Amino acid sequence: MIRSYWIETYGCQMNTAESNALELQLKGAGLVPAKSAEDADCAILNTCSVRKSAENRIWGRLGLFAHIKTLHPLTLIVTGCMAERLQEDLKDDAPHVDYVLGTNDKQKILEVLISPESAELRSETYSFGDSYYNEGEYSSYIPIMNGCNNFCSYCIVPYVRGREISRPVEEVLDEVRYLDSKGVKEITLLGQNVNSYHYENDGKVITFPSLLERVCSVAGEIEWIRFESPHPKDFSDSLIRVIKEQPKVAKHLHIPMQSGNTRILGLMNRKYTRDRFLSLIETIKREIPEATFATDVMVGFPSETEEEYQDTLTALDEMGCIEAFMYYFNPREGTAAVTFPGEVPEEERGRRLTQLIHFQHKIFVREKSERAEGIAKVVVSAVSRNDKDQMLGRTEHNEMVVFDGSSEVGSIVTVRLTGLKGNTYTGSLIV
Repeated sequence: MIRSYWIETYGCQMNTAESNALELQLKGAGLVPAKSAEDADCAILNTCSVRKSAENRIWGRLGLFAHIKTLHPLTLIVTGCMAERLQEDLKDDAPHVDYVLGTNDKQKILEVLISPESAELRSETYSFGDSYYNEGEYSSYIPIMNGCNNFCSYCIVPYVRGREISRPVEEVLDEVRYLDSKGVKEITLLGQNVNSYHYENDGKVITFPSLLERVCSVAGEIEWIRFESPHPKDFSDSLIRVIKEQPKVAKHLHIPMQSGNTRILGLMNRKYTRDRFLSLIETIKREIPEATFATDVMVGFPSETEEEYQDTLTALDEMGCIEAFMYYFNPREGTAAVTFPGEVPEEERGRRLTQLIHFQHKIFVREKSERAEGIAKVVVSAVSRNDKDQMLGRTEHNEMVVFDGSSEVGSIVTVRLTGLKGNTYTGSLIV
């Protein structure tokens, strides 16, 4: 009989949210979390396929679980994007895996554990969970849509997540109300292409700006509402207006650029140009002067020249991000870019990425130094490991702050910023 479980989550925030929903189901059925993977009756790997490195790490873990199964009975389940991409090939290459459940079948894991003979697998459509709350957390995810219709030439997501499907409005709002009742201080609306949210009910269409306004109206004591990840092509004037007018919407925006060169953006099938992207950033800065930015950047895309790479650096300088997720192109089997000519040698991709990281670090210092003094609201996240008389927290702009004083984890406090040490602000609690 399965009494305990062990969940490992890889990859994106959506996977984290879905693992939370799965854990709620398992606990509701009377199962308990195991102290370690070695102690579990059931192990569930919620996998990622965005990069090959993620899959390589999972293959390594599967080797460990094969060894554990020689020591005691263990039901091993692989789910998520890697399971969707490899399906039965994964079972053939790792016969010690008991069940391979794709993206649409995560909600059926409990059914598989309780009644494996009657469980129907390989669902055609994605279904949302009832709740994604993790007990005791002060920051929570709310998936509002799943899938992607964009087919960027380098990206596996549309193939492993499927087409876009939006969660019913009332389900989203009910989740917001529930999280507010649990004392959650910040929420993040999630979707692979979150701002293409589109829900129809009785002939009425609700788009993402409309949903965001409705979420604000029921958020109660929730301090900040964030969203991940928007697509620049769907970042409308209406959305900018809602961000500007609604004080609960955090003024820190993650807007993936990927490349600062128009030709490369075309090859990526991103559906916008360099000028259009930078115009969007300029509009947001003009309408919302307090806004800060995070972005995603890829270098070394097939046929990218040194001059085109330099275009990315100048675009980043103009954007002025305080966060950036940087990586070089790695081909993913099944995507269009695998067949593109003009492969950039791996050594050159590595050089460009290293230079990019150093370049962006200077931008971090420049942008953050300008914000190193003043008053900021902070959600307290932990006691500092280096000094028990100090606390750690994050601001509305997702900036880490270490400050003197004692506060309850999960509370919102006001801090006077006094400086910048590395990427972390220093400050003191205002009582």
